Amino acid sequence: MSDEADDLPADADSRRRTRWRGVVGLTLSRWWRRATRTTTGRIASTVAAVALTIALLVVVTGVALALADGGAATEDDADVRVTPEESGTLSSVDGVEGPRLGETNERAATIRSRDSVEHASPVLVETARLESTDGDPRTVRLIGVVPDEESRTVAGLPTTELESGDSHYANGSYDGPRNGELVLSPTAAERLDATEGDELSVSMGGTERAGEATPSVTVAAVADGGAGGNGAPIALVHLSELQSFSGADNGELADRLLIWGESEAAQSAAVDAYPAAAVEVAGGTDPSTLFEDGLAFATSVIALLVGVTICASFVATTMGMTVDEDRRTLAVLESVGFPTHSRLAVVAVSTGITTLVGSIVGIGLGMAGIVAVNAVAGATVAPGAVAHFHPAFVPYAIVVALVAGLVAVPYPLAVAARTSVLEEVGR
Repeated sequence: MSDEADDLPADADSRRRTRWRGVVGLTLSRWWRRATRTTTGRIASTVAAVALTIALLVVVTGVALALADGGAATEDDADVRVTPEESGTLSSVDGVEGPRLGETNERAATIRSRDSVEHASPVLVETARLESTDGDPRTVRLIGVVPDEESRTVAGLPTTELESGDSHYANGSYDGPRNGELVLSPTAAERLDATEGDELSVSMGGTERAGEATPSVTVAAVADGGAGGNGAPIALVHLSELQSFSGADNGELADRLLIWGESEAAQSAAVDAYPAAAVEVAGGTDPSTLFEDGLAFATSVIALLVGVTICASFVATTMGMTVDEDRRTLAVLESVGFPTHSRLAVVAVSTGITTLVGSIVGIGLGMAGIVAVNAVAGATVAPGAVAHFHPAFVPYAIVVALVAGLVAVPYPLAVAARTSVLEEVGR
């Protein structure tokens, strides 16, 4: 008797699994028949609404990711980028400025000596006020780099307009001759009303060393109208000179380090030089940066809320109408022995399939949308990508669509629950 009693729960579980497989199989075949034969227009419109909503979510999130990835100051053509980890201890003033890489000039020189590495340059970003002899001081973002003779792009600006090398560094003494050169973006040149050959005084907002004269630089060039990172007021200068202006020469600090060359060799050299830093190969993006940029995070959250709301509203309305038109079929299921929870499961699974298919179509449309946005922006206002796509967008979009389906499903379930065999037979 005990053996037979032990077998009963197993048999019950087996029957339950078989029943649910039957419900899911029936729902899938029924959904496919309706999508391809009976109610094609209704299913297609629901899938299209979900797809367009998810596509918009993917595009807006891609723009937010590009925004969080650094904007104008991080537009470059380097093959590998090295940045400090947020938890690092390389910040010169903790709590005042973000973590920075140390000993960058020396380590960049070591990296440049590696095989298959073409060039390596630390990049320091500082805000300064520039002033011409007959103008008002204007705030400009200065980008310190070590240029070489090859054509490279840093912060959306060409480095070839600067004298090759970094003579002021002088093997760490910072007493070599200064080049005193500056390459302005078109926006910065317009803001300063400056042209090639103009001399500008540099004020670092109180970070200059006491007793030193106000440094000055000469405009070596103004970049072409298509360069300069989305119209930002920025300028390129030699790294060691900016380090001296700002006090970052104490520790040879920089915000990141850029490496050009064969990717694997450059990545290996970067890891050897900075084993505790973050090393990123060109073409990759980190979606976690969305949580570190307030504007980008807010943009993605708003897109998420709007996407879930619109998607859920449309799915609830159209699926509710579909269930209302399908009461007779539900009554038939009840008459052949389908209990209430099985009939409701048919409606819930149908809603889930619709939103899942819509999300997959939406991901494809979103990828195409990002390509289109970058193409339009590249041809008009931005030299670089203004939206990024990351593989994490695929599960993210699917989860968002399914969440919207869960939010929407109570309404069609309520419509289905009110269906009665007697009422439908009486019609």
